[in-house]
Amino acid sequence: MSEKKKVLFVINTLGQGGAETAFIQFIKKFDPKRYETHLFVIMGQGELIKDIPEHVRLLNKHYDSSDIHSLLGKHRLIKNTLRILLRNNAVFRNFTFLIRNCPVLCKVGRHNPERLLWQVLVDGCPEPKEQYDLAVAYLEGASTYYVARKVHARRKAAFIHTDYRRSCYSPSLDRGAYEAIDRIYCVSRTTRDTFLTVYPEYKDKTHLFYNIIDRDSAIKKSNCPCSFDSDGYSGLRIVSVGRLVRMKGVDKSIRAMRILKEQGLDARWYSFGEGEARHYFEKIIDECGVRDCFFMPGSVSNPFPYLKQADIYCQCSDYEGRSLAISEALMLGCPVVATDLPGNSEQVADGVNGFLVNPEPQIIADTIMKLANDQKLREQLSKNASEQMLMECSMGSLPSFLKLSDELYAS
Repeated sequence: MSEKKKVLFVINTLGQGGAETAFIQFIKKFDPKRYETHLFVIMGQGELIKDIPEHVRLLNKHYDSSDIHSLLGKHRLIKNTLRILLRNNAVFRNFTFLIRNCPVLCKVGRHNPERLLWQVLVDGCPEPKEQYDLAVAYLEGASTYYVARKVHARRKAAFIHTDYRRSCYSPSLDRGAYEAIDRIYCVSRTTRDTFLTVYPEYKDKTHLFYNIIDRDSAIKKSNCPCSFDSDGYSGLRIVSVGRLVRMKGVDKSIRAMRILKEQGLDARWYSFGEGEARHYFEKIIDECGVRDCFFMPGSVSNPFPYLKQADIYCQCSDYEGRSLAISEALMLGCPVVATDLPGNSEQVADGVNGFLVNPEPQIIADTIMKLANDQKLREQLSKNASEQMLMECSMGSLPSFLKLSDELYAS
């Protein structure tokens, strides 16, 4: 038997999110008989650590399994961030970098201080002692910078999960990190295209890798009990899943629900997830008078029962790379209404398994009303959705990734 290949995965946090959930499915596919798998979490925090396979060796000396979006989790995350920033004089050594790049984020009109801090945090993180055959940065930012600058590996790979430009990354912030990366994997054609507008010189080493979805496991989990089973409600259920941040467009969902309520539709909208914009959205819920029909229950470890029982899945994001939640909803036969974005259009075929709409509350509401009044249409979209995902939900891009990895090993 050949010697095991030693692989290191690096991720920023392991909180409840689409990319992090996809990562769990990804790392589970690495056969412990073939790979010695290690994991380093930059921030050393996140509740999904419980789902990491037992054979994966966690390199963090200290790990906090609290929910990063909870009040306690946020306080601990801030404390841990300060501790890392102060280690090895990381802030002082990067002071010039911080001053030079602060205007970069201000210029694009977004406040993403963590983009600046990723490089500083990486300087404060310990360098791994071992040599790896392959090191994989599963997210943009800190994990990519860490793999590029601190990990000793024969070959290195990085994943892109988002619209690179709209997420406020830039060559100035990256400090040449992608030059040190041998293969770059994008989760959709859209993420690949936008990444290459920033880095056209890396076209030849940039590949597609669609998120892995374990269909059998998801279907099994969808049969678990949930609060929908006992709430006694028989009207239309609309479900959304995603972090409570402004780019997810929850404010549009709330305003669309107000229109549906004014039109007399018996419906309830559930937006599952947690995030820093909760209080902002709570105010909009009160302003719109929809507290009796728009709910934000927080994060759930198993969203599949809710997706299975939903009549419509709706996602009103301002931008998306490739939404894992949309794929999961389609897989469970739930018609999707999503904003007409390049990333969403790769998953939702307009009029076939759902509808793509302009990000206007009135248009979103009109589309939902159309589906609410046409059960046959919903049933047809549901059938098309589940059939489409039956073909797509397999090992996906993993065999190609492992083949490419073997080529890297051999080179």
